[in-house]
Amino acid sequence: MVFRCQRDSWARQFTTRVVSCRAAELQPEGGGEPVPGFQVVLEDTILFPEGGGQPDDRGLIGDVPVLRVTRRGPEAVHFVPAALEPGTEVLLSLDWERRFDHMQQHSGQHLISAIAEQMFGFKTTSWELGRQRSVIELDTPMVTAEQVEALEKSVNEKIRDRVPVTVRELAAGDPEIETVKSRGLPDDHVGPVRIVDIKGIDSNMCCGTHVSNLSDLQVIKLLGVEKGKKNKTNLVFLAGNRVLKSIEQSHSTEKALTSLLKNGPGEHVEAVRRLQSSVKLLQKNNLNLLRDIAVLIARDFKSKPAPRQLFVLHRKEGDSEFMNIIANEIGTEETLLFLTVGDEKEAGLFLLAGPVEAVENLGPRVAELLGGKGAGKRGRFQGKATKMSRRGEVQALLQDFVSHQKPES
Repeated sequence: MVFRCQRDSWARQFTTRVVSCRAAELQPEGGGEPVPGFQVVLEDTILFPEGGGQPDDRGLIGDVPVLRVTRRGPEAVHFVPAALEPGTEVLLSLDWERRFDHMQQHSGQHLISAIAEQMFGFKTTSWELGRQRSVIELDTPMVTAEQVEALEKSVNEKIRDRVPVTVRELAAGDPEIETVKSRGLPDDHVGPVRIVDIKGIDSNMCCGTHVSNLSDLQVIKLLGVEKGKKNKTNLVFLAGNRVLKSIEQSHSTEKALTSLLKNGPGEHVEAVRRLQSSVKLLQKNNLNLLRDIAVLIARDFKSKPAPRQLFVLHRKEGDSEFMNIIANEIGTEETLLFLTVGDEKEAGLFLLAGPVEAVENLGPRVAELLGGKGAGKRGRFQGKATKMSRRGEVQALLQDFVSHQKPES
């Protein structure tokens, strides 16, 4: 079946009747608990069910929101949160902004794929209409920057030429179907076959919604290429209003950077490079200072006339190297060390060091108390913690262990 949305991609409202309504559940795209609702079939619809790489439409049936539209054989199934009475006449209203965006990206893909094959012999093997950008998978291991530039120039010339885009319907057995591009029909397809023609450029079997003239695309921007599957290349693009939104976002970012960096857009990159160099130097100096602090902490502990059997230290700033320097300087043959760095109550790093047998026994228990994971060998057990607020419990455990050890004769 060919739906009203496929015969008239520009229709924004449509009156039809409810054919059936049955209770069902919708599995959210991002996962989570199923949403209870109803599957509604209408006599016809202007809401496109997902297919051909194009996502489904959104809209309203009366004042009831449509959360998903899928195809089931010849039917378009609308998932809604409220029941609708079969036989009732209803007004369909389309989310036009979402639909027109899909039309621009889908027709843009047809144009890019056709010109890429004409110019360079690159065949399209699949494509994805994403929420932020769209991707065409090309059957080639490499696309050069020069080819991307030439392709972008050519597709935009076609847009300025105002080339018509038309849709034809052919009977399923029509021999002309064999002359058009196709990746095959779904196994449950019934009814006529739709052919989308870009005059003089492309003729392609497609179920999606499209613009009626390439000028409706406004502009296409090729963002570049990425490595795809084996011997494939992914071409990333924006079409129409997405290009305008991207420019708006880039301009806003540029204005913010101009304010922060106190220079013009042409100087932003060099200013950021200078800042990165300064940050790297500061980080290096900070690490050197932490190492010096670690050595001083260890030497202060060792200078005490009667060294303790347990040494506990927490510091907000530090890393694993900081803790290991302290352990190396103090020595772990006789002293049990419990060192932590990071947030005082939440996440951080820990190190338990000391006599091998004691660390093997206590390490897993320390990790468990801190809500973390760790591993160790040769008298050291270290890892990540999520409950640094329980350091006091760990200290009590270690103090109790030390107090029960027999002093050496």
